Amino acid sequence: MSVASGYRACVIGLGSMGMGAALSCVKAGIATSGIDLDAGRRDAFAAAGAEAVADSVAGLSGAFDAVIVLVVNAAQARAVILGEAGIASRVAPGGAIMVSCTQSAEDAKALGRDLEAMGILMLDAPVSGGAAKAAAGEMTVMASGSAAAFDKLAPVLDAVASKTYNIGPEIGQGATVKVIHQLLAGVHIAVGAEAMALAARAGIPLETMYDVVTNAAGNSWMFENRMKHVVEGDYTPTSAVDIFVKDLGLVTETGRSLKFPLPLASAAFAMFQEASNMGHGGEDDSAVIKTFSGIELPKKEG
Repeated sequence: MSVASGYRACVIGLGSMGMGAALSCVKAGIATSGIDLDAGRRDAFAAAGAEAVADSVAGLSGAFDAVIVLVVNAAQARAVILGEAGIASRVAPGGAIMVSCTQSAEDAKALGRDLEAMGILMLDAPVSGGAAKAAAGEMTVMASGSAAAFDKLAPVLDAVASKTYNIGPEIGQGATVKVIHQLLAGVHIAVGAEAMALAARAGIPLETMYDVVTNAAGNSWMFENRMKHVVEGDYTPTSAVDIFVKDLGLVTETGRSLKFPLPLASAAFAMFQEASNMGHGGEDDSAVIKTFSGIELPKKEG
């Protein structure tokens, strides 16, 4: 879609997903600024055509029609939006903030109420797809909010997503869909690790086991993506163990709030907690396989 003259966007958080979203906005012809604490990320985005970059909103000028917040959790999102020198003070009249962290429905609702009181539109819009999809402008967005928020953010959504799901008008619905999605993602990683650990214990070469599963009915996107890291012995994080400690914690909290049992999610949560407790919290989430003792795992070559 065409972008209105003068339409300005700002992406807060230039990590693997945020950088992809920011670059996709630039490619779509949107004047886009970026905020990140990491100088290397700021420099990379500046070189790729950013309107401006800074380590805080104080380093940017003017007001923004659209803001995308791609930070880790609800506390960070609230801080960068409503904290001292938060981005809320720089949203143009009629502008909207797309909040794309993984958070509880209650946190999303509370943020939405505070922004509404300030006259700022909010889209509760978690994302999925990983760094590659983000870089290609093909993220999946699961969003809830008013029709006005969807309309204001339409150029951004068109730039960053191949699929945008309008879950409904109520803030918190998008967050809930993301939490349920993370239930599946976390359990898939955990059960994939369990299967590969069993193969290792049985003496099956893990590259063979991986090849069989990825060409058979037991495959999943998470198995194919994450268990490749196990086969290669490379636990360089794209999404860390501690991310799933957080996300599966949100899953179990959601289950408790709804008085709904989640036995598989609870087991996966315990596995990720154990992996973190063992010192693997900063490693790739596939490192959850290291909770299994008595097996030998591949080592990274070189």
